[in-house]
Amino acid sequence: MMNINFDEISGEVITRSNKKYDEAKLSWNRAIDVNPLIIINCYNEIDVINAIKFVKKNYLEFRIRSGRHSYEGYSTGENLVVIDVSNLKEISIDEDKGIVKLGGGVRNREAYEALGAKGYPFPGGGCPTVGVAGLILGGGWGYSSRYLGLACDSLLEIEMIDYKGNKLILNENINRDLFWACRGAGGGNYGVVVSLTLKLPEKVDMGTLIRINYKNINEEDAVKILENLQNLYRNLDYKMNLKTSLYNSKEDGIGIKLIGLFYGEDSEARKILKSITEVSEKIEADFDYMTILECNRWIQDSHPEYESYKSGGRFLYKELDAKNIRSLLDIIKERAKGSYYTAITLYGLGGKVKEISKAQTAFYYRDAKFILGFQTVWEDNKYKNNNKDWFLARYNIITELTEGAFVNFPLHELKNYEEEYFGANFKRLKEIKEKYDPNNFFIFPQVINGTNELLSDNTNKR
Repeated sequence: MMNINFDEISGEVITRSNKKYDEAKLSWNRAIDVNPLIIINCYNEIDVINAIKFVKKNYLEFRIRSGRHSYEGYSTGENLVVIDVSNLKEISIDEDKGIVKLGGGVRNREAYEALGAKGYPFPGGGCPTVGVAGLILGGGWGYSSRYLGLACDSLLEIEMIDYKGNKLILNENINRDLFWACRGAGGGNYGVVVSLTLKLPEKVDMGTLIRINYKNINEEDAVKILENLQNLYRNLDYKMNLKTSLYNSKEDGIGIKLIGLFYGEDSEARKILKSITEVSEKIEADFDYMTILECNRWIQDSHPEYESYKSGGRFLYKELDAKNIRSLLDIIKERAKGSYYTAITLYGLGGKVKEISKAQTAFYYRDAKFILGFQTVWEDNKYKNNNKDWFLARYNIITELTEGAFVNFPLHELKNYEEEYFGANFKRLKEIKEKYDPNNFFIFPQVINGTNELLSDNTNKR
């Protein structure tokens, strides 16, 4: 640090001696507890370019950060530089051209508010502070995915800073192969995204927020609900999507919770979900007809400000029979020591997601029925290792029922992660990495490695 010239950085530099440091280093997952060397807050693309040139010149390891939501903390690290783009928040809506341009630091809530104010829905995620860039680069699941497609399916153009500090334009005509890769291959592999341009969807005014909760449910009812849910998804209206959690909560016991969004009236939503709501009288059910923006506000507000957790996600292709469902119930029957919540969650796919070929974008698992998420959450980090061991001991059961892994729900212990995340697309992704980042300048523990994994110079020896 003694010989490093910070004057070359045009953004804000936060060192360990800065009073902002303790707050600036935090991740949304409080299980991630690391101490970066410095944090560079970038406010425009020039700041990003200068930050890239700075770490390259000084042979410093670095990470790219936007929303701080990397499950495994891959947007930060010990004794390295964090290039933070969360202040690139410009949102420009051009209704005449039917596009919206988002800065690389825009988060879900900001996008929902800006677009919702003009009557447009947004194919974003549920958590308000997730960075839109990271969401989109990994595909981008949301409650509107069946109706509007994945977030990456609305993407028209990306502006990215490469390893040389040059700005690249990516779209269907320019750097087309890299544009393909950036729709599903995850963030941090190829460069720093400074803006994303998306196609505006048709305006939609009203919709129905769905909230169903069965607390302290018995096993037979739980099996029936999940069987009925799978039957429902065979021909489910594209305008509806659900997140269904089989949970064990310290507060509410073992239960099933469904949160959903329907682009239609509440009466129709009730009819569609009749097979779910009539399983048991032990139900709390609300169908609220309001603006789409209000629906998304409630979903976002239901998320905590932060958590400590271990989590992962895979893709479910098969129909779960009663035996499979009981095996999932067995997994969560006893929580890990110190855990107050554990869940196995089905994130609905199908609809518009499935209409696009798995070769058309880097998001490979388009024909899966659900993303299957698994998590354990705790309050005191003295129980971190207990929960991690508990999770990994049960993860193998999940793998037996699923295929592949979801890059936006990463798992550090995943073997053969490139093939797991990207399926048959991973070979092409490695070739693209070699073309646009030949010396593996952009790295993190689960980076896509180029076809030539031996570095040709010392660019990355930092």
